[in-house]
Amino acid sequence: MPLLEITDLRKSFITPDGATHTVVDVPTFALGEHEQIALSGESGSGKTTFLHLIAGILRPDAGRVTLAGREMSALPESERDRLRATHIGYIFQTFNLLQGYTCLENVLLGMKFGRGVDHAFAISLLKRVGLADKLNHSPRQLSTGQQQRVAVARALANRPQLVLADEPTGNLDHANARESLALIRETCRENSAALLLVSHDREVLAQFEQVRDLKQLNRAAAQ
Repeated sequence: MPLLEITDLRKSFITPDGATHTVVDVPTFALGEHEQIALSGESGSGKTTFLHLIAGILRPDAGRVTLAGREMSALPESERDRLRATHIGYIFQTFNLLQGYTCLENVLLGMKFGRGVDHAFAISLLKRVGLADKLNHSPRQLSTGQQQRVAVARALANRPQLVLADEPTGNLDHANARESLALIRETCRENSAALLLVSHDREVLAQFEQVRDLKQLNRAAAQ
């Protein structure tokens, strides 16, 4: 059984003029344990919506999202939150770090919503991403690349089975983008997490052995 399995997933939004705009209409998609797949698509193609549906942040209009044998899309909000906290790590393009907390505290806070706080593991993750000397720095004291390293550590803090990465190199320069992508892939392997990364950057996509095009997955976009 795949770690992640999607069947007839559909999500639409109402436009300002009252029309229905279907953003996601994916008949089938699967991701195996430890597998790493990049999903390509231009801005506005529905990549973030697709990830939000997988993570249970949004509920689909129809279809199923099954993660680790549980149907995420059928769960009430509280159980979706719990399943997401314990099974999914999310790397946001804008990092979403809490500015009033240190790097270490950002990682520890993420643990409180998952499997429980593990201070030693949080420190080991930050050391792994090259921030051993930045544990007590606030995000505003870090470079953009360093902030993303905190976001990577936080995403892995609860030892997720699946990491979702939404344009994780979009705010980085070329050198930091290549380094960060390698770090994300390596830390996922080291922590036995599968990875689904979305990007429109050809250089990022070229680093993956498996690349899927959202337009080809998505019936609605192809019509």
